[in-house]
Amino acid sequence: MNPIMQKSGLSVVGLLVAGGCALGPAVAAQAAPAQATPASSSQTAKGGERILGIDYQAQPNFYYCGPAATRIALSAQGKAVSQDEVAKLLGTTEAGTPSALDTTRVLNELTGGRYRTTEIRDAVARPDQVEKLRQDVLAAVDAGRPVVANIKGTTVDTDGNPHSYEGGHYLTLVGYRDGGDTIRVADPADPALGEYWMSLPKVANWIAERGYSS
Repeated sequence: MNPIMQKSGLSVVGLLVAGGCALGPAVAAQAAPAQATPASSSQTAKGGERILGIDYQAQPNFYYCGPAATRIALSAQGKAVSQDEVAKLLGTTEAGTPSALDTTRVLNELTGGRYRTTEIRDAVARPDQVEKLRQDVLAAVDAGRPVVANIKGTTVDTDGNPHSYEGGHYLTLVGYRDGGDTIRVADPADPALGEYWMSLPKVANWIAERGYSS
């Protein structure tokens, strides 16, 4: 069986978790109903930094992280679709969204077929896998395509805020700075922050044993 598929099943670890989605109690309360925020400014590039303009929207329930993250990526490319529409295409149920293979498939269906799936099969990302993620994010963001990542585990952003998704989660990589050493994350399960910066190795290790669409 494909390792991506194996790592995306149902899991419950002290949070509402299913099929690669998780919400803590406080976040779940904030995220229902989902609230759209105005799209950020169009993409900008300076000194090795680029951030794509997106229409951020929180996921409305514990299992819609896949549709929400995919919808955020689509919004940067001028595609106006609802989370419900994306969920139908992804095959999302209360068990979640099966894998990064599905986010790639739907992104290609709606944007013309430039996305591909990359796995990080190791438990910890190797240096070459970290570098590949950098190059994939740079190429995708420079082309106006946010990256959708299937992640799992706990880590901290550059401001020291922890982000814990032990049962798995989907989020969107929408920009970079420092030549790709730092990645801009749009997190549909964290409407309080919405977006935050995270170091490239931490993002890669978050994706470890799963995959991403770029």
